[in-house]
Amino acid sequence: MTDSINNPSENNIPPEHARSIRSFVLRQGHMTAAQQRAINTLWPQFGVDYQAEPLDLNARFGRDNPKVLEIGFGMGVATVEIAKHLPDTDFLAIDVHGPGVGNILKLIEEEGVGNIRVMRHDAVEVVENMLADASLDGIHIFFPDPWHKKRHNKRRLVQTPFVAKLLPKLKSGGYVHMVTDWEEYAVQMLEVLGGFGELENTAADYAPTPVYRPETKFEARGKRLGHGVWDLVFRKR
Repeated sequence: MTDSINNPSENNIPPEHARSIRSFVLRQGHMTAAQQRAINTLWPQFGVDYQAEPLDLNARFGRDNPKVLEIGFGMGVATVEIAKHLPDTDFLAIDVHGPGVGNILKLIEEEGVGNIRVMRHDAVEVVENMLADASLDGIHIFFPDPWHKKRHNKRRLVQTPFVAKLLPKLKSGGYVHMVTDWEEYAVQMLEVLGGFGELENTAADYAPTPVYRPETKFEARGKRLGHGVWDLVFRKR
C-alpha cells in the first residue's frame, strides 16, 4: 500500500498527487504500462483531486446513495469486488501507492464498476478538510500496516486521535469495519474503538467476516499457514 515517487517519467501522476504523505510511509513501486495508461485515461472520470475544502460526494458520484470511505486499498482488488457486490453503495477509496492507484483504475474499467472514486493523498488531510460531518455511512480500514516492532507502534494509523477525527464524519447508524492479520494490532483496534462511547461493537469482541468482504489471496495463504485474521465492526449510536 506504500510507494515512492522517484521516477517522474515512470510514475507520471499530476504534481498534486506526488507530495509527501503523512498517513503512510512511501516506498518504491513499479508502475506497469497498463497501470500508467489507466491513470492517464481514467483519472478525469474516476479520480478525485485533493482540495482544502469540502467535497460534495453526491455530486461527485452523481447520486444520493450511501457513501463509504476506504483508507488503504492496496492494489484495489478487494475494493472492486466489494463495489460489485454492493452496487447501490458508493466508495471513496484513498491510497498513496502509485501502482495501486493505477491498478484499481484498470480494474474499474475491466469490471465495468461505476461506484468507486479514487484519491491519492494523505487520508488525514482528506478527512480533516474534504469530508463534511455526517457524510459517511461506513468506513473501511483493511489490513493497515501493523508496524509490528514495538518502537514503531506509534506509527500505526488506528489510534485514538485519528479515530476521533473520523467519527464526526460518520452518520448515526453508520459503521466502522477494520481488519488485521496481526493479533496484537487487533487488540489495539478493539481497545481504541471500544474507548468511544458513541460506538457500539456489533459482536462480543471480533466480528464474523461480513459477506461483502472477499478473502484476499494473501489472507488465504496466511490462513493455510495457520495465521489469524480479525474483523472488527462497530456501529455509531
